[in-house]
Amino acid sequence: MKGCFRGVPLRRWPRAVALAVVVVAAIAAPAGSSAQSSPTPIPTDPRTADFPAFTGMTAQAHAVAAPSVPQSGFMAANGRSNVHDDAYMSDTYAGAGPLGRNTGVSSTYLVPGTECGSIAFDGAGRIVSVCVGLTPSAVIGTSSNVNLVLMDQRTLAMLAVFALPPRQPSPSPFNDFSAGGYFYLDNLDRAVVGTTTRHIFVIAEIGSPGFAKVADYDLTASCPMLDKITSALPDSTGRLWFTSFNGWVGTVDPTSSTVQCIDLAPLEAGRLPAGKATAEIENSFAVDPASGGGVYIVSETAMYRFHASATGSPAVTWQRFYDRTNVQKPGQVDQGSGTTPTLMGSTFVSITDNADPMDIVVYQRDTGAVVCKQPVFDTAAFTLPPGSPSMYASDTDNSLIGTATQMIVENNYGYSGPGATSGGAVTYPGMERVDVNPRGGCMVRWLSMARAPSVVAKLSLATGLVYTYTKPPDCCSPTPNPPSGADPWYLTAISFRSGATVFSRLAGVGLGYNNNYAPVSLAPDGAAYVGVLGGLVEFRDGS
Repeated sequence: MKGCFRGVPLRRWPRAVALAVVVVAAIAAPAGSSAQSSPTPIPTDPRTADFPAFTGMTAQAHAVAAPSVPQSGFMAANGRSNVHDDAYMSDTYAGAGPLGRNTGVSSTYLVPGTECGSIAFDGAGRIVSVCVGLTPSAVIGTSSNVNLVLMDQRTLAMLAVFALPPRQPSPSPFNDFSAGGYFYLDNLDRAVVGTTTRHIFVIAEIGSPGFAKVADYDLTASCPMLDKITSALPDSTGRLWFTSFNGWVGTVDPTSSTVQCIDLAPLEAGRLPAGKATAEIENSFAVDPASGGGVYIVSETAMYRFHASATGSPAVTWQRFYDRTNVQKPGQVDQGSGTTPTLMGSTFVSITDNADPMDIVVYQRDTGAVVCKQPVFDTAAFTLPPGSPSMYASDTDNSLIGTATQMIVENNYGYSGPGATSGGAVTYPGMERVDVNPRGGCMVRWLSMARAPSVVAKLSLATGLVYTYTKPPDCCSPTPNPPSGADPWYLTAISFRSGATVFSRLAGVGLGYNNNYAPVSLAPDGAAYVGVLGGLVEFRDGS
């Protein structure tokens, strides 16, 4: 990539409303578009033909040996229960993903700009997702801009819809992961999702097919200061834990519906960012499903292990403050860690901090002792010009991939929203593998210069490939005369062992193919899905 880097235009929009208008206009519906029984593909830029549909070579599977992630007794099977795949939030799959063998691409267009980001799979292999838009989608057909949907995994046809309480306009609509950004399927394939109304809904599949709400936990009376729910997950006893953006942690007894919660702000007094009175929790959390296993939550300033007290209320087992720069770098939602904690084997839990350069931090799960701190994206290639808010282009707002002793981290520096990758703009590159050294500390195994602006990358243990979603700069296009200002997006497979890019498959060109923090999700049948601003894209190997 040497000689290709041309800087990162960081495009800032004066108002969220202006950006919303831009997104909707850029993904405008074709004339006469309406709700259809068969999906309409996401529109693509007329310059799509100028970009290669496929680069690299068909992969050979090289399985990765790693201990199995323990199965939660209260969640759907590992690999299909939630956005991070399991209770450990490992972002790994035991099954396979595409190998680049005649890989076909299809999509469903959920006008105007509705993203199906958080994806799970029911017992029949069908897609279950919460799709969120700036406005209600004419294709989904409800009056809400937040909907639980069931889709056919091959045709992408919409099979069932349940309207969730809508989101209201916010200053940062593309950085809001609450009220549907996270949900999980339980052991009965019921969707458990927090809402904008400070409830937790449990929604079951019924009929042929359909959805019905079978439980509704109202958090408002017990936690009157509670704000919007970020995530909810079950512990080893089936007790529900939940977090809110403004730093509340709570539990729900599913039998009695008793709700208890605590505010983290008093625990972080003197450590909160200037001008803030809340301990923000922007991402999800991890749960050890073993008996007595903890609940692991990271706020804007501290890493925590929680347990339930004798009365079932949240109690802090340990708290560890981590390094941060007091700067919200472009590529992060706030000034703290951008990761959901990742449990590794039976011993470790890992996050990234917000130091300069950023570190991967690995803790002992039982004591909170730091095992290692490994700087990442700290070489000359990531050095910023004098006068920049930080020395290094080094941050992430996505979870680590984690096995028992190995981690993958991606660099999101420069992604401040859809405008940051529009009109040919790109973010800084970087994916690194870091291993825990059995002799102590951690070590970097490899560095890839792939550019993944905001995806939750995944590892298939069966294929040995890391699946990410990349946007190359115009200057590095394989075509002799790349079209200036075009925005191609690719599913890219990287060797877990070496960090070499194996293949890239074009998803499409244009703003509608921007994934905006959505993950790569691998289906039980080996297909890959990516939620994008235009809807959902599928990648499936051919014969």
